[in-house]
Amino acid sequence: MTSPADSSTEPRSDRPSVLARRFEAAPHRTLLGLSLPVLLSLLAEPLTGLVDTAFVSRLGAVPLAALGVATILLSSAFWIFNFLGIGTQTEVSRSFGSADESTARRAWGLALAVALGCGCATTLVGWIGANPLVGWMGAEGPMAEAAVEYLHIRLLGAPFLLATAVAFGALRGTQEMRLPMWIALGVNGANIVLDAVLILGWGLIPGFGIAGAAWATTVSQAVGGLVAVELTSRRLGRPLGGSWREVFNLLVVGRDLFLRTGFLILFLAVATRAATEIGAASGAAHQAVRQVWLMTALALDALAITAQSLAGFYLGSERWSLARRVAGVACSWGLAIGTLIGVAMLLGTEAVVWALVPAEARPAFDGAWWIAAAVQPFNAVTFVTDGLHWAARDYAYLRNAVFVATVLAGAVVLWLPHDPDRGLAWVWLATAGWICVRALFGLVRIWPGVGERSWR
Repeated sequence: MTSPADSSTEPRSDRPSVLARRFEAAPHRTLLGLSLPVLLSLLAEPLTGLVDTAFVSRLGAVPLAALGVATILLSSAFWIFNFLGIGTQTEVSRSFGSADESTARRAWGLALAVALGCGCATTLVGWIGANPLVGWMGAEGPMAEAAVEYLHIRLLGAPFLLATAVAFGALRGTQEMRLPMWIALGVNGANIVLDAVLILGWGLIPGFGIAGAAWATTVSQAVGGLVAVELTSRRLGRPLGGSWREVFNLLVVGRDLFLRTGFLILFLAVATRAATEIGAASGAAHQAVRQVWLMTALALDALAITAQSLAGFYLGSERWSLARRVAGVACSWGLAIGTLIGVAMLLGTEAVVWALVPAEARPAFDGAWWIAAAVQPFNAVTFVTDGLHWAARDYAYLRNAVFVATVLAGAVVLWLPHDPDRGLAWVWLATAGWICVRALFGLVRIWPGVGERSWR
């Protein structure tokens, strides 16, 4: 008899259909059961980011603001390529729905090759452009120097990080959620240990400050990437090669996701730039709010990823009514969980201030924090509907939705005055509007199903 732990590492082509039948019998329990390990794996990275922020905050407001500038630039570079993981998960889930495992192996192999190429290119371009990018974000003097140093080190891990994203997408496409969880927990646990040693020093090892935080993340991600690719190969099979035409087709499929993510990152970068230009205190407060917001956003994404795999399986097998049922169950839980997260944020305000906010940044923090908490239910709907539209390959619609939201909210951010007292609150109010516009676009595509046959 095979234990549950053993079954998670054995190649099981029937696993998606088994879990799909469980969803049909107990949809709420199945969705939440699959979402829990995804939640733990997604929470691992932002929790580590919070630990990085907590350590670096002990160095003062300038290093903390530099960390905020560097991390938003890194997010911009890496999230632009998230079409690799998203596209791999969609193609693998739909291939298993249509019982075509060879297509799944080819999709994962092509995505891995593209990920390695994009990762190496990102490292090269990032090294060359680090100084002007940091300057564009409004950082100057010691803040700019610290941000560039952090960027140069972190960029060395780009190929490993993108390879991990593809491996996780392939695994989740087969509805295998536990292996990514264990890999993510291991990588980020190692990062925390290295943070404690390299940032502040330990014993005979001197503290390297913000550079130590960068080295801790880079080393742990490199090891994690190698492990993720090997374990995915064991479960799904060694990746199959393809023609250059197939590589080109993959890039064409990723075009809309690339643009969608680019618009998303553009707004986040503009908002961070506005906060930084207000002053170091505002930049530090924005970094604290943004880190918690990213943690909650990725937590909500657990439902989106699970819904993507389940809906993709049903869409691949042409069972449209069950795909729509996945959408209803996922959105209902998204609203409930988003509301709970917002309440928890407000109850935990003082703990966040103690851990992440320098004293000089507290006045700018409060208003932005309340707005970020209040918008959480709408944020949840945005993430869940994104996952459902990924499953439907509705990438162009998501691109257009984010474009409209970014143009509207981005124009507001650029128009805002640099008010030291209320400026950051206005930045986050514009962010709340950006979220609500995207949530509305996501819902009307499914209910009543504007322009999309898959959800009718």
